[in-house]
Amino acid sequence: MRVFLIVIDSFGIGEMPDAAKFGDVGSDTYGNICREVGVSLPVLVSLGLNNIDGVAKRYPNGKEILPVPNPHAAYGRLQEKTFAKDTTAGHYEIAGLVLEHPYRIYKKFPPDVVADLERKAKTHFLGNEAASGTEIIQRLGPEHLRTGYPILYTSQDSVLQIAADTSVIPLERLYEICEATRGVMVGERAVGRVIARPFIHENGKFIRTEDRKDYALEPPGKTMLDTLTENGVCVVSVGKISDIFCGRGIAESHHTGNNAEGLQVLQSLADSLAEGFVFVNLVDTDMLYGHRNNAKGYAAALEEIDVALPRILAKLREDDVFIITADHGCDPTTESTDHSREYVPLLISGKRINPIDLGTLNGFDHIAKFVCALFGVGTDANIFQKIMRR
Repeated sequence: MRVFLIVIDSFGIGEMPDAAKFGDVGSDTYGNICREVGVSLPVLVSLGLNNIDGVAKRYPNGKEILPVPNPHAAYGRLQEKTFAKDTTAGHYEIAGLVLEHPYRIYKKFPPDVVADLERKAKTHFLGNEAASGTEIIQRLGPEHLRTGYPILYTSQDSVLQIAADTSVIPLERLYEICEATRGVMVGERAVGRVIARPFIHENGKFIRTEDRKDYALEPPGKTMLDTLTENGVCVVSVGKISDIFCGRGIAESHHTGNNAEGLQVLQSLADSLAEGFVFVNLVDTDMLYGHRNNAKGYAAALEEIDVALPRILAKLREDDVFIITADHGCDPTTESTDHSREYVPLLISGKRINPIDLGTLNGFDHIAKFVCALFGVGTDANIFQKIMRR
């Protein structure tokens, strides 16, 4: 048997009840993209995307999101238990690990932290602020070229990011700086991820490369990846999954530079993998478009995924299961450039799956329980018995 789990990064479907606590009232990544620029997702819609609680809408401008009569998948929405809206917390919860104390979020790093970072990394830093990554390299890029100092910044996520032009600080040196930084950002100072953000400059513009590297903390508890591996299930990761989980519980990892590569790897695995669990993150929606408030680009990235799905779904075997979800929102139509506290979709398809309405489920960890039950290493009779054909 094979189970494929695809996370469309930041594909939220409407604000959660506590969105006001995060400053995210009005956030609806999918709905607002449909309203502002429109998006055509016939495959996702046929699976049941528009049938999920709260998704179908009619807007004053005449645009609408309509359900379909007979969805092909089991469908529902998930509400996050962890009091967070970041990548690490979202993926951990998908994998069955709910954080009681989410990692710290900084607006800027305190002087004592910066002093320790500079001492360990043997460099000075520019910046030290919460900022959009693409904006801060344009603003501080010239000073970086002049001084040779890397740019330090964060966001409304539990991250510490270090950006550098590779003609000034070679890639390996940037990675060394990030590794040293990771060693500082632990304990009470801990952030979920330290991220290397290399860029280049051309014609006065500063452009990110695809050599990003994430340095995450090891998960502070057991995940479904650990459970599956302990029980002899081959776990394969695609995209940044291995970085998020520090490689733990993963037998085979495929790092990718963009969604096109990730979808190609997924198609190849659907062709060749004998059995096991495939965990995929498709990041372009979040990294390239959500954080840059580019609704048209976000819509195009969703359509790229939708176009690729038939080729992948056609390769599913009799006992395969295909799951689509997200880890948080990142509404490109709001003023904020940060993640948003939203429900995420859950679509489960396969020849053994009952195409039923799952309603609203409390906890992304329902996915972990279901996946473990599929492989016979868990006992979530509730969701398992509902979804599986007898």
